[in-house]
Amino acid sequence: MQTKIFTPDQIDQAAAKINQGELVSFPTETVYGLGADATNVSAVEKVYAAKGRPSDNPLIVHVADVATVEKYSLPLDEKVKKLIKQFWPGPLTIILKLKKDALSKKVTGGLETAAFRNPANDATISLIKEAGVPLVGPSANTSGKPSPTLAEHVYHDLNGKIAGILDAGPTKFGVESTVIDMSTDTPVILRPGAVTKEQLEEVIGEVEESGKKVTNDEIPKAPGMKYTHYSPNASVEIVDSDEDWDDVISFSQSQDHQVGILATDKILNKQNWPKNCVTFSLQNSINTASHLLFAGLRKFDLNPEIKTIFVQGFPDVGLGDAYMNRLSKSAGQKHFKKV
Repeated sequence: MQTKIFTPDQIDQAAAKINQGELVSFPTETVYGLGADATNVSAVEKVYAAKGRPSDNPLIVHVADVATVEKYSLPLDEKVKKLIKQFWPGPLTIILKLKKDALSKKVTGGLETAAFRNPANDATISLIKEAGVPLVGPSANTSGKPSPTLAEHVYHDLNGKIAGILDAGPTKFGVESTVIDMSTDTPVILRPGAVTKEQLEEVIGEVEESGKKVTNDEIPKAPGMKYTHYSPNASVEIVDSDEDWDDVISFSQSQDHQVGILATDKILNKQNWPKNCVTFSLQNSINTASHLLFAGLRKFDLNPEIKTIFVQGFPDVGLGDAYMNRLSKSAGQKHFKKV
């Protein structure tokens, strides 16, 4: 199979592929998703095969309007309606209880709930409308690898495995959507993202954050709760404070391989990096760092000479919560410590 790059003026062609049961990657404001007709079981199965994704890892259903959600879900309560009014279209995924047999168990991971999202991307909204069906859309990468923020990232991972990629340029946020479970008595954030806990509570009141570890025999309600995510081939370590970078330099000088440095300009410009250090800028804030994290990890992943990657940590508040969630999983919770 040859993977075709579709431009925004070729959305009708991309939609035709979706209607034929093929896979087309699409852009959102967070990361690129891997699209298939959510009502076509064989197409959904192709998503799992293309990604190498475990079959009990549920998929997010992307919709162009609220009416599509209401077609599949039980009646929306007032809190859900408030969230939709405030944050859709946008980087918020909402888990809802489903009508009986409304969606295939292949989409839901065998659960009686499903995750819905209305992405803030004009090209993808047009694609969904043109196809006339909701689209499943996990991140368009090989399972476990850093999520794609550019069409070329998708092409690198999935060329020859999918029919096409709708290229609408780089994504805005760079970390996946916030996932909130609204099927429980108290709303629970299952995955932090660009919409923060504080923002959610301003709209619907108390919101809990899940610290639950999903065991091997449990089905996760949302992506990212059970399986390894965001991991490049090289070892990743989090650098917690500015004072630790001198020790990172000392460590790097002692290595006979290349070392990746992913940090803000403040850090990059402050240090005299050894020749074996390859740097990537997170620019100057948690906003830019969140946007560029996956791009940096992917760039280093393309360099087989890089065996270790050091990444700047941020306080896990606000958007920093989402950033550190992704970074901690990428690093396997490993933090740099001076030997």
